[in-house]
Amino acid sequence: MKIRPIRGMNDVLPDDGALWSAVESAAQAVFDAYGYRQIRLPVMEHTELFSRSIGETTDIVQKEMYTFTDRSGASVTLRPEATASVVRAGLSHGLFHNRQQKLWCSGPMFRHERPQKARYRQFHQINLEAIGFAGPEVDAEVIIMSARIWERLGLESPRLELNSLGTPECRAGYREALQAYFSAAGDVLDAESRERLRRNPLRLLDSKDPRLRELIAGAPVLRGYLDDDSAAHFQRLTELLDDAGVAYTINPRLVRGLDYYTRTVFEWVTDRLGAQGAICSGGRYDGLVAQLGGRDTPAIGWAMGLERVVELMEEEGRRQPARPPHAYLVIAGDEARRRGLGIAETLRARVPGIRLTMDCAGGSFRSQLRRADRSGALLALILGDNELADNSLSIKPLREDLPQTLYSLEEAVAELLRVRDNSP
Repeated sequence: MKIRPIRGMNDVLPDDGALWSAVESAAQAVFDAYGYRQIRLPVMEHTELFSRSIGETTDIVQKEMYTFTDRSGASVTLRPEATASVVRAGLSHGLFHNRQQKLWCSGPMFRHERPQKARYRQFHQINLEAIGFAGPEVDAEVIIMSARIWERLGLESPRLELNSLGTPECRAGYREALQAYFSAAGDVLDAESRERLRRNPLRLLDSKDPRLRELIAGAPVLRGYLDDDSAAHFQRLTELLDDAGVAYTINPRLVRGLDYYTRTVFEWVTDRLGAQGAICSGGRYDGLVAQLGGRDTPAIGWAMGLERVVELMEEEGRRQPARPPHAYLVIAGDEARRRGLGIAETLRARVPGIRLTMDCAGGSFRSQLRRADRSGALLALILGDNELADNSLSIKPLREDLPQTLYSLEEAVAELLRVRDNSP
């Protein structure tokens, strides 16, 4: 019997790899341009890290985490998100002591929820974190960076939604107003919604239950409860985005599902992916470093869902063509076969960046040429015993109606340089 993949944990096959690489390359190019450095993190942490940071009452902690007891008796969890791990790593290694950090990371996350289109139990994120910066300028910077990634990828549908959650102190009054408002709804709330109302009423605003849509639309708006500093911070952020030419919509119902968010929150959303419209979400988490044992440290970040961005690229027709080899080395003759690998390595060293595939399957000259053609290579390099004796190569164009030509090894190197420099 075949072993099947675990439900919700998908393989990324070679035909899809070009899209994934395009997203990762675009993100890294933007990070490099803005001076953000990579940090690599373990996929497993002590469970306490996530229960303390994300919040005991969240669906993630209560229902979705992959948590188990290891052989030492410790409770450990496969990370459901990366921000808490970034903060933990910074505290573990003293990265935040009188220092500011601009960091990024990427990798798999794990949540046990119902798999659906572009939403899986093992999913992949790219995270950006700016730690130690209090002003709205860094809020604008991280949002602008995400916009630059969409530009590099040629994506047109993502649109930006903004809100401010204010500070925990000003949210206390808002929580009371929400509890009073939703409590008056009576039987409209199911048991889960009533539990959310008791523990954290802001989460009701993020409910996807269609029965609550009209009720949520009439709920009090958080912006009326913001303190002066939070309101000024948000106003300055919108001015900075206006100056940078980044369009946005203020969404007063936008909240984030994790307890550590404060002040600025935002999402990039699209109508092209159905119900799972958010492709990048983030905000400020000014209290998280202190919550996990450090000093009061302002911070902001975002997480981009790779599966969702890849799906969106396909929906918008941005599928990346596979990059075929520039050349395919066909070998004929016993001595040529013996020395072919060394010659292929010489060519790769002489022509850095050349995509050169060497035929390793053997067989007749005709069958090797067929494989060369199927590979999509521009050129077939032919090495036979005669070419070997003359220190030469025959080159046969595979995408143009041109004759096969014998070149000295130096001339062949020059031809490969030309092809490398004039092809994608």
